[in-house]
Amino acid sequence: MKKTAVYLMVLTIFVKLLGFGRDMALSYFYGASKISDAYLISITIPTIIFAFVGTGIATGYIPMYNTVEKEKGIEAADTFTSTIVNFVLTIATVVVIVVLLFAEPIVRLFASGFDSDTLRLAVSFTQFSILSVYFYGLVFIFNGYLQVKNNFVIPALIGLPLDLLVILSIFLSTKTNVMVLALGTVIAVAFEVVLLLPFAYHKGFRYRMKFDVKNPYLKKIIFLAIPVIIGASVNEINVLIDRTMASQIAVGGITALTYANRLNLFIKGIFITSVATVIYPMISKMAAKNNMNGLKKTMSGAVNSISLLVLPASVGAMVFARPVVSLLFGRGAFDAQAIEMTAGALFFYSIGMAAVGYREILSRAFYSLQDTKTPTINAVIGMVMNIILNLILSRIMGISGLALATSISAIVTSILLFVSLRKKIGSFGVREMLFSFLKVCIASLLMVTLAKFGFDYLAGTISQNLSLFISIVIGAMFYLIIIYFMKIEDFDLIIRAVKRKLGLSSI
Repeated sequence: MKKTAVYLMVLTIFVKLLGFGRDMALSYFYGASKISDAYLISITIPTIIFAFVGTGIATGYIPMYNTVEKEKGIEAADTFTSTIVNFVLTIATVVVIVVLLFAEPIVRLFASGFDSDTLRLAVSFTQFSILSVYFYGLVFIFNGYLQVKNNFVIPALIGLPLDLLVILSIFLSTKTNVMVLALGTVIAVAFEVVLLLPFAYHKGFRYRMKFDVKNPYLKKIIFLAIPVIIGASVNEINVLIDRTMASQIAVGGITALTYANRLNLFIKGIFITSVATVIYPMISKMAAKNNMNGLKKTMSGAVNSISLLVLPASVGAMVFARPVVSLLFGRGAFDAQAIEMTAGALFFYSIGMAAVGYREILSRAFYSLQDTKTPTINAVIGMVMNIILNLILSRIMGISGLALATSISAIVTSILLFVSLRKKIGSFGVREMLFSFLKVCIASLLMVTLAKFGFDYLAGTISQNLSLFISIVIGAMFYLIIIYFMKIEDFDLIIRAVKRKLGLSSI
């Protein structure tokens, strides 16, 4: 698991860096403005609306595929995949029709603070971008299919052409028409599907015009998906509320909050998603075979990996929030006020970064056990808490308050999931995980202290950006040395694996 996860992290770094290139291009040409707010809302609407269905179906698809394969064979499982594809396309068609008919009230729901000009632009963008739900749905399914077949590389790489096409559309929009922004995004998502299909075909997928509504497995996946859809809806409602309140706080508020969250999601994509993507098919197979000892061991290792990888990144993001935002976005139309808003939001998002990771991993354990109810209840609790905290903290702290509310909700819900999973499967090493967590916290604090001292010292002699880069490298090296001497088990396993690869196992 660890070796595959490391490969995915390396690939994801390249993809995410290009994703930052996309955000940097948008910030350079449009800053934190009415156009950037309208565009970001228009691409948020399709992902939020279809996440209700797409996340639910995709989450239930992997364990259900394993069940069908075990009971009926691979051919039946592949036929079942075609049924799911047809079902998702049908749902997508309904979504497109509804949004095209009610585009303006839907945009108002997502951004009540927009003035009339921004609203009209957002509606026009949305009428184009909603077509991408067809392709989002297929990406959900084919990513899951390839992961079941142990192909993690292609799903990790498909973001590369998407980002390149979006960057191209941003540039072309400045030379032609601003509507190219929305059109380019739809084409980019469609291209993801074009890339996935040949690899799915190579792994055995054959599309069939089959949509058997009486298929017992379809009924079961819909039953399993309903709580996940509710949970996804709850999570997306949180996003909706955050964006709506941001639109009321300041012009460019949505853009600042979005960019801060993108930086937060950068860490999530590299570390959290890589680990979750690898373990989910594994623990789903273990659950299908009732291998609870294997599931517990895998979960314990995954949680410790999140601590090792995410905690230092979280602390580092808090300390270096402003110079990082300045480095990535501080040019062109992205002014000093936009930098301050984004940096403040990033600082408070970072507080809950590790908690988001634990929640993602623990939710996968419940899904693999075909228990979608518990994570859903957890998500509802998080939503209620987030709404209440949003109303309180945004009045005190503005945009930063919205980010802090999200972090507090993530911390509380991850703790509740730990408690619920322990009740469900018994002890899975929570005490050991807590001890490892404390060690990593100490190492992270020592790391960031050294890095901050180095940054302050170097900033007086060389450029801020170069000082930041050198300080991060020194801090990362120091962190690795500290956790090596702390004898953290999961890190020791990684070191031994590297030594075996290098032929140094006897050292």
